[in-house]
Amino acid sequence: MKNNTNLRNAYKAVFMIGSMLMFSLAGCLGDVTEESDVDELGQIDSLVVAYEVRDTYTNIDENPQRFADYLQEKLNAPVELYAVDSEGASIEALRFGHADIAFMDGGSAWVGWQQYDLSVLASETKPDGRTWYGARAVVRAGSDIAEAQLDDDIYTDPFSLFQGKTPCHTGWLKSAGMLLPMGYLIGNGYANVIGDPNTVESMRDTIYAFFNEDASIPDTGDTYYSYKGALRCLSEDRGDIAFVADTTLDYYCVDRAESNSWCLDETEYVELPLFGRAPGHPVMYNPGTMSDEKADIVRKVLVDMENNDEGQDILDEIVNSPGGIVDVGTTEDHLGTYSAAIRNIPGIQAYYGGKYGVNTSVTPTKDPIVIAYEVRDTYENIDANPQILADRLAKKLGVGVELYDVSSEGAIIEALRFGHADIGFMDGGAAWVGWKEYGLSALAADLKPDGRSWYGAQAYVRADSDMAQAFLDDDDSTDPFALFEGKTSCHTGWLKSAGMLLPMGYLIGNGYAEVIGDPNDVASLRDTIYNFFNEDASIPDSGDFYYSYEGALRCLSEDRGDIAFIADTTYDYNCVQKQRNWCLENEDGSSGYVALPLFGKAPSHPVMYNPEMMDMYTRAAILNALMDMNNEEWIDEGDGYCYNKVTHDVDREIGPNMCGDSILDEILNTGGLIAVNTQEHMGSYSDSISNVPGIAAYFEGKYDI
Repeated sequence: MKNNTNLRNAYKAVFMIGSMLMFSLAGCLGDVTEESDVDELGQIDSLVVAYEVRDTYTNIDENPQRFADYLQEKLNAPVELYAVDSEGASIEALRFGHADIAFMDGGSAWVGWQQYDLSVLASETKPDGRTWYGARAVVRAGSDIAEAQLDDDIYTDPFSLFQGKTPCHTGWLKSAGMLLPMGYLIGNGYANVIGDPNTVESMRDTIYAFFNEDASIPDTGDTYYSYKGALRCLSEDRGDIAFVADTTLDYYCVDRAESNSWCLDETEYVELPLFGRAPGHPVMYNPGTMSDEKADIVRKVLVDMENNDEGQDILDEIVNSPGGIVDVGTTEDHLGTYSAAIRNIPGIQAYYGGKYGVNTSVTPTKDPIVIAYEVRDTYENIDANPQILADRLAKKLGVGVELYDVSSEGAIIEALRFGHADIGFMDGGAAWVGWKEYGLSALAADLKPDGRSWYGAQAYVRADSDMAQAFLDDDDSTDPFALFEGKTSCHTGWLKSAGMLLPMGYLIGNGYAEVIGDPNDVASLRDTIYNFFNEDASIPDSGDFYYSYEGALRCLSEDRGDIAFIADTTYDYNCVQKQRNWCLENEDGSSGYVALPLFGKAPSHPVMYNPEMMDMYTRAAILNALMDMNNEEWIDEGDGYCYNKVTHDVDREIGPNMCGDSILDEILNTGGLIAVNTQEHMGSYSDSISNVPGIAAYFEGKYDI
């Protein structure tokens, strides 16, 4: 009850300001030559301002009737107040023509625009003279996020490094402190919505899943509440990222640093680019009930208020916008970046609808949903036909699902890039190109037989080698990777992920190896390998004796080379499970190899989409439907049925080949799917292979993009 009272009081103040603003319309233009000014503007019949009016005003100068009288004089037309008791009532008053204008906060203005086509007439100004304030993240200098921001490398993205960090929000559902940054991260594919996309409470689970459960989401009065609190949260190592306004750092830790003992030196912070702009409180109107001519007249009167002594007093005392009211162009100009971010917040329209008493509903917007998939004319195994997947998703989502036939991985990228398809299943290399070159994002990924969505790239060396000793001696001054130089390397093949791209990318990126030749030509990698290792390096072709993971480990075992670059599962598969006769073993029966730390992770096949082409609600619905298939199994009892082990739902209307377990096995060739985001799934892979000379151009050529 206390919170509701506070909200009502806040809305009262806002609406009070609103009607006053409307009333000042009448007085701005008429200071010196009132009649000529009005004649020049044109004449309106009347003006009605939606405003929350109190029965009594302790300070008569705050009475919005003063604003109404001022507007009436300047417009030379009757001006009335239309009493409202909430922002929702203001929206309804404009929607049904009971009022001409209303002064609203950014959230209600956005709902009015999105749901009922209300438009921005003008806007208040902030103390610094702007009609907006920016939402941005501040991080500690020296952090990986700060370095990614400052390194001028197109393949490093500071926002992609947010995952797993601890965020400092200003409070629950605050614009700059939560809505704008989270809307940006969700909308641009960094984070996926966890839970019901139609419920705003899903935002909390989304934050905990993308960042971590230590995320600071303070309540009013908490130490880390508000802009100041979020910046303090970062400064005191409570969190890794502060989501604040773009003026926060300067205000507290530059201009007023002496008053805030928790502030670090200014050089200890790094500011990231804006997520978007939170708008100043706009004056809204309904273009369906108010003519353009009338809107222009009212706007000019409002804008001119600051040039009039009485108007300036009203701006100061009633409107609380001493910098004046200004023309901000179109509704898109004023609310566009705000809208682009917060429309991706789960349940935000329904939340605002409840907050403002407006009837809203949210449904996914995509129909049909299109899947990029290679379709054959005939299938020897009818259960492998991807049309079964499309039909099953259509049944789950309640919309049409179609297949878009493609002939290559590059064609999938192009289909997603240009909006011909909504989702596509692709391999790691193609997905990386789609991500880094064209802004595609990962939604889900298939699982390997061991239940992981990746496999590691690793070097194996002989247990009696100097590299093994350097790794095992607990001496930080000895580095096994530095001892690679001059040795003979065993690769699995040319440009293989674990056998070449990931280890060479790691060695180049970390300064061990130097690129020899044209840095934009992938052929330079061969000379780089020969220069760093030696010209006896094993780079086999398909069919050669030492080709593949098994071949590279055998190359090491038979003294053809000193280092084998393989997957992290290669040794167990060949020397534990299969017990190959060439595997090395010590006299005591222990392994004759030492495994060095991973160079990185090669991703499993992800489900990719274009965040610019698909809204958050449709994405969340697709993800939930895909995840739901993990829990389905066909039960052969009676006529048989598809059973969901989690929800316990039973579907007797479909055949066994449409149940989740069959689709995963027969069509997607996996034991299951997992929800991912792009950095989580491909970040380690990208960190390494982006250092390989000419790799992006190579992949684009390979995939014929």
